[in-house]
Amino acid sequence: MHPIAMAYAALPPHSAVYAPYTVIDKSREGVLRSEADQVASLAGLTDIELARCLNMSVRNLHRLKPHERLSRDASERLLLLTNLLRHGLDVFDDDKETLADWLRSPIRELNNQSPIQLLDTTTGFGLVDDVLGRIEHGIVG
Repeated sequence: MHPIAMAYAALPPHSAVYAPYTVIDKSREGVLRSEADQVASLAGLTDIELARCLNMSVRNLHRLKPHERLSRDASERLLLLTNLLRHGLDVFDDDKETLADWLRSPIRELNNQSPIQLLDTTTGFGLVDDVLGRIEHGIVG
């Protein structure tokens, strides 16, 4: 399956997963800064990690007030991050700590990089989601 398509793999209905056209529409509208903190809390991401995933500096992230909107690109990345973290929580039975540890651990299938290191590119999002899919289906490297 194509890496971007993997970002929308079949997830349980309780997961707030954004479909591709919803990602496009919400990205164009801009996601509120306050939503970024909510997404980061799904896996205990630090502001440094979150800013890196959104392709922005920590300083610029901190400058935004909760009611302000992220740029189109940062919004898209946040929505992809939401999909990825929801998928991860599903794979790890809603265990936030296990997901957080997994995100920060080097993975052989990811060229011995941690998943969080790859989330600075959209290709990285697809690769990480692909590994989650393999874990979910019991396909180990």
